[in-house]
Amino acid sequence: MATYTRQIAVGDVLIGGGAPVSVQSMTNTKTKDAHSTIEQIHRLEEAGCDIIRLAVNDDDDAKALDTIIPAIRIPVIAEIQFDYRLALYAVEHRVHGLRLNPGNIGAEWKIKEVAEACKDAGISIRVGVNSGSVKEEFIEKYHGINPNSIVESALEEIDILEKYNLRDIKVSLKSSDVRQSVESYRQFAKVSDYPLHLGITEAGSRMSGIVKSSVGIGALLLDDIGDTIRVSLTGDPVEEVRCGIQILKSIGLRNDGVDIVSCPTCGRTEIDLIGIAEEAEKRLEAIGYQGKVAIMGCRVNGPGEAREADYGITGGNGRGVIFKKGEVIRSVDEAKLIDALIDVIERDRL
Repeated sequence: MATYTRQIAVGDVLIGGGAPVSVQSMTNTKTKDAHSTIEQIHRLEEAGCDIIRLAVNDDDDAKALDTIIPAIRIPVIAEIQFDYRLALYAVEHRVHGLRLNPGNIGAEWKIKEVAEACKDAGISIRVGVNSGSVKEEFIEKYHGINPNSIVESALEEIDILEKYNLRDIKVSLKSSDVRQSVESYRQFAKVSDYPLHLGITEAGSRMSGIVKSSVGIGALLLDDIGDTIRVSLTGDPVEEVRCGIQILKSIGLRNDGVDIVSCPTCGRTEIDLIGIAEEAEKRLEAIGYQGKVAIMGCRVNGPGEAREADYGITGGNGRGVIFKKGEVIRSVDEAKLIDALIDVIERDRL
C-alpha cells in the first residue's frame, strides 16, 4: 500500500494514502444483460472482489445500471468510451466511479460537463494510458512507445481534468510488456502523488497472464507503488480476483483466508501430497478458515515448515502427523489426514 499517494474513494472503498490495496475485476457479460451481469458479480463478490468495472457502450448498457447497482454489494465503475452522455447518465444514476480518458470524449464543453458532474457527485475518475493508446505526438517526441511517452500521455489526461478542479483521480499506465509497464509506473510515481491502478494489459490466457501479472504487479507493490490492482486474464474474471488476492497475500498485504504452504514434491515424497493439498485447500476455504497451513510430503522439510505455520501435515508410508504451532499433536492413517486436520481446527475454534 502506497503511503505517499493522495486518497480517493470508490463508493466505500478507499484507494491510496495508505489504504489497503484493493482488488478489481471487470465483467465479461453484456452489461445490458442485467441478470447475467448480476450473477457474475455475485460470483466475483464471493471470490473477494472489492470493485467491479462494467463496459457501458450504449444507452441500454447505461439503463441496466439502474438494475445492477442495487442488486450487488461492491462499488461499480462504469467504463465509458467516446460518448459523454453515457458518463453523465452513469453519474446521475449513482455509479461509484468512471473509467474514461478525457481525450476520447471530444469537445472541451463535453469534458467540462463530465468533470463538473463528477466533482459535484464526489465521483472519482480513472484515467490511463495503454501502450496501444499513446498519442502520436508523444511517440514522435520520445521516439517510440516507451515509459517517457506513456507517462507524458497520462499527465496530459490528468491536466485536462485538473483544469476543471477535479482531483479525485487514479491513474493506470499499462502495457502488455511487463518491463515497460513497471518502468512506466516507477517513473510516474516520481512525479505525481495520484493513486495508481496496477495491471499488465492484455496479459494473455490463464498461465501466461498470471505469470506476467504476478511479476509486474508484485515488483511494483514490493517497491511500495500501487493502490489498487487488476489481473487481466483471457477467461473467467473470478480467476482474476483469486490471482490478485494471492499476489497480495504472497507479499504480506492481505492475510484473509487460508494460506497453504506445500512442497513441490520430489523423490522423497511418500504420501499423496498433490491430492491432499488440493483437498485441504478446498475444505479449509469451505469452513472459512483464516491462517497458515503447511502440507509437506516428507520428514525432511515438514517439521521445519510446520513450525512456521498455524497447523501442518506431513507423513510417509501410509501414516501422517498433524502439527500445531510446530508440535505434533496427532498421528493418523494417511487416508484420515484431512479429516483429522479439520477436526483439530474446528475443535480449536469452539
